[in-house]
Amino acid sequence: VAWSTTSIIGTSRFIERVWRMAENVVAEPVAVLDRVLNQTIKKVSDDIESFKFNTAVSQMMIFLNAAEGKGITKQQYATFVRILAPFAPHIAEELWQMLGNKKSVHTEPWPKFDAKKLIADTITIAVQINGKTRAEAKVPQGASKEEQEAAARTAVAERLAGQTIQRAIVVPGRLVNFVVG
Repeated sequence: VAWSTTSIIGTSRFIERVWRMAENVVAEPVAVLDRVLNQTIKKVSDDIESFKFNTAVSQMMIFLNAAEGKGITKQQYATFVRILAPFAPHIAEELWQMLGNKKSVHTEPWPKFDAKKLIADTITIAVQINGKTRAEAKVPQGASKEEQEAAARTAVAERLAGQTIQRAIVVPGRLVNFVVG
């Protein structure tokens, strides 16, 4: 196969973003990233076992997107570097040493995810009018049907103005459909 460097650009940019993330290490906890980090640990672990390396890297990119601009704690970054190590061993080793670790990143145990942190505090439900999606509404995890319907009404209040709602169909955790006549 003829060697082509055109596909390396994306990989290079990803590694550069990981490297720059070391500059965003903050002291105070970044709780927003806990869920995404635990999802990343789980997804990458599962994908490695299934030999789905491209989707594992995709999940790492999702984590980077979430972390950029918010900062990341040293512990969160160290966990991410351990996940990165099988995919970019030399860069991960260098970052690991920059974090002040004396041993190799490759001798560290694989991170474990916390199943409790995988569950989102809020969920997004689709709001439909006569079966066509018109908006989305965020509701707390485990919200009642009434709470979901109320949030949906607020999301499409302008579209429902002047119309009579004949029926409201609530599929908990998924959607609310208003049938108007």
